[in-house]
Amino acid sequence: MLKLKKKEKLELERRLRSQVIPNRDAQRANIILSYSAGVSKSEISRTLGLHRSQVIQWINRFESDGVEGLDNLKRSGRPPSYESKKIQKVIERVCQKPPKGQSRWTVRSLAAGLRMDKNKVHRILRENKLYPHRLGSFMFSPDPNFEDKLLEVVGLYMKPPKNAIVLCVDEKTGIQALDRTQPILPLRARKPRAWTNEYVRHGTRTLLAALEIGTGKVTAWVNKTRKTEDFITFMNQVVKAYPDQKLCVILDNLNTHNGKQASEWLEKYPQVSFHFTPTHASWVNLIECFFSILTRQGLQQSVHKSVQELEKFLYTYIKEYNDKCGPFTWTKGPKKLEKIIQLTKEFQTQSV
Repeated sequence: MLKLKKKEKLELERRLRSQVIPNRDAQRANIILSYSAGVSKSEISRTLGLHRSQVIQWINRFESDGVEGLDNLKRSGRPPSYESKKIQKVIERVCQKPPKGQSRWTVRSLAAGLRMDKNKVHRILRENKLYPHRLGSFMFSPDPNFEDKLLEVVGLYMKPPKNAIVLCVDEKTGIQALDRTQPILPLRARKPRAWTNEYVRHGTRTLLAALEIGTGKVTAWVNKTRKTEDFITFMNQVVKAYPDQKLCVILDNLNTHNGKQASEWLEKYPQVSFHFTPTHASWVNLIECFFSILTRQGLQQSVHKSVQELEKFLYTYIKEYNDKCGPFTWTKGPKKLEKIIQLTKEFQTQSV
């Protein structure tokens, strides 16, 4: 195992966190920090998407010359078309706020602000994997019991109780029965399927679903609304689908799931237990994965002339899906969960 001096470790961590150094320098620092933490060379190459020989090269360079060995060697030949100072300038500027009146940087606005050629600016951004036109999304949970709820649900996924079935339950609301005003043009060579921009709404339906993570099978009910009474009716169907079975049901914090009527229903069925995901953490509920599959494979390009036709389509899709489905596996490991918990705690501390 590689042992780092305190000064070396601090510098490598600085490079890894920095947003203004080239991506390659942060990657090299990541290699050394991972190797010093006991991660194998093969695992590092798989995680970072590098060839194992590259990982070995930078470890050898560090062992020989320390942190300086991670810098690029000077090469003879044609000098670079732009200086490192200009590269640094582009990286620093694009990570700052855009000009007034703009919500983001563009290559042209960035080039104009720096008085540089736009092609060079575009090349620098691309080489350093900086994409100002992209926008990600996130949601930190304000739930004070975030860690306990998260670990409880993940524990059910990773190690279900003996003689119990784990079900993920939720509703997909507002599924529209959309019809097109003109016939769809079929797929042709070099031309995708096409439909008119004009559509007709024929109403909406709500899909209540319970996903059995051990098999991937889905119990579903298509309904007009998602009131508490609807949830109770659906849970009665679920209990009938699993007679004499202990059920661990994972739910979100919707008031229809944890209100008075739901609590009274739960008392009538001692074999059923409810386990709630943290607030604003729908990603913890694996039923969302099924809803994503349904949307992409079934609903995204579907046309329905009535809500009755939509209902028939949903039931048919789920029946076909159940015939070939497989188990759902939780993939976020301990390190990923630790990072999520830590970031959530930091956010909650800052919000107080």
